[in-house]
Amino acid sequence: MSDKNELLFLPLGGCNEIGMNLNAYAYGPPNNRRWIIVDMGVSFGDERTPGIDVICPDPSFLEDERENIEAVILTHAHEDHIGAVGHLWKRFRKPLYATPFTAELIRSKLNDAGIGDLAELNVVPLGGKVDAGPFEVEYVTLTHSIPEPNGLAIRTPLGVVLHTGDWKIDPAPQIGDPFDSKPLEAMGDDGVLAMVCDSTNVFEEGEAGSEQGCRDELIKLIGEQTGRVAVTAFASNVARVESVVRAAEANDRHVCLVGRSMHRITSAAKAVGMLADCAEFVDEKDAGFLPPENVLYLCTGSQGEPRAALSRIARGDHPNVTMREGDTVIFSSRVIPGNERGIFDLQNALAERGVKLITDRMRPIHVSGHPCRDELRRMYQWVRPKISVPVHGERRHILEHADFAKSLQVPLAVTPRNGDVIRLAPGNPTCVDEVPTGRLLLDGNRLIPEHAQGLQERRKLAYAGHVFVSVCFDDDGDVVDGPIVNVRGYSEPDGRALDETIDAFEEAAETAIDEMKRKVKLDDEAVERTLIRVLRKVGEKELGKRPLIDVAVLRE
Repeated sequence: MSDKNELLFLPLGGCNEIGMNLNAYAYGPPNNRRWIIVDMGVSFGDERTPGIDVICPDPSFLEDERENIEAVILTHAHEDHIGAVGHLWKRFRKPLYATPFTAELIRSKLNDAGIGDLAELNVVPLGGKVDAGPFEVEYVTLTHSIPEPNGLAIRTPLGVVLHTGDWKIDPAPQIGDPFDSKPLEAMGDDGVLAMVCDSTNVFEEGEAGSEQGCRDELIKLIGEQTGRVAVTAFASNVARVESVVRAAEANDRHVCLVGRSMHRITSAAKAVGMLADCAEFVDEKDAGFLPPENVLYLCTGSQGEPRAALSRIARGDHPNVTMREGDTVIFSSRVIPGNERGIFDLQNALAERGVKLITDRMRPIHVSGHPCRDELRRMYQWVRPKISVPVHGERRHILEHADFAKSLQVPLAVTPRNGDVIRLAPGNPTCVDEVPTGRLLLDGNRLIPEHAQGLQERRKLAYAGHVFVSVCFDDDGDVVDGPIVNVRGYSEPDGRALDETIDAFEEAAETAIDEMKRKVKLDDEAVERTLIRVLRKVGEKELGKRPLIDVAVLRE
């Protein structure tokens, strides 16, 4: 084994997927590497993970390296970059570093997890530096769809890596300074070994667009409405929140925040000096007394989340907010792939109430927070890295980004997958190892592996239902009670819970037990195996399903 110093990059989340970002860098010889972790995000459950809302990257490999980890450094406050901190920090117990707004939201997560007094959270000023063992990390302020987005200039004895985080080029972001290319150009002049870069919009031509355009259009659009107006947007986009507030003020409307995330994000923003000169928000209970033309509801739920504020309004079960014919809901957001069905169901429910709907397909009221091809081209022209390392994308995004970088005369490019250990230096970049990776699912209050048996059973229950049979024997092997069959997840053709068909299960169980008694002395395991086999056949014949079957054999 070589004893030469190496610079390594290891993604454990965020490569071959959009979301759940967790990256690590190592420096040193193979037998004495020092590590930093960059970001610790989550993804979210879907129909493939019933009962699961939050998914974290599995950090088991880095847990084994815990004593060699110097710090956890967070780039910005989106959930796919900080959402796992409260769930995973105890596995590392290392200092956390973040700029003020991000730190405010991380502090809330740590407190929610009951570890606010344990974790060391260091607030770094914009443009500040962190010394972490052999790494000197400088925060580079960029623009994105959330306050204080940062790239990281990671300096090591083997070269500088620019880890961009999420970014776009916005000359008028509304909150924070305009995009400034000078620090990036200076880095390029000094020499950059590698750029680890956002791939989300690599297939999109042109530029993402500026928040200024959204603000101007929202002021105009809200001025055209006559009844109540509700605007739904990503709560984390504080600039968009401020734009909605300014549009309301320009049109003599009072803003009412609806939804926990809106209150949480705006509180964090105000705590660090943002939204300081906005008028006070109106309480939900008071907003209903305002004339319709003087109220604007700023709501969570743009992605059709069933428990979010806008879905409750659409169902008519929100305690304080009602939308009806003559009112307008404005979707100042995009449709995240995979959320289409929920969003369309939400919009249909609102339309059924006579509510007018306006989306970003109808008016220019949303812009992406990620760089399109023209912005990527300019970034590569400024930074001029020797190596392109695309991240934050599905496989097709990462492969396309690598090809695009090569077309811009970047000498070398790698296309990492989660778990790939990429040696950036010395020598040409190459994958030198592969470490175990995966996902941890937040099931209630515990993290479970993605292939946990309980989740597999839950999927089967959701697909095929459940049959439970109990039977009680005396010491002579005679049936004292049962077999009694209970089923869950089936219906009769008229829609009632399954009733008549239960007889077929009970008759098959009785017949099987009688036949067994004539042949052998009954033992519990034999009874259980036989009943499972027999009842599965009944399920296939009567219901066309292979249900999950449980058997309880009791002795008097």
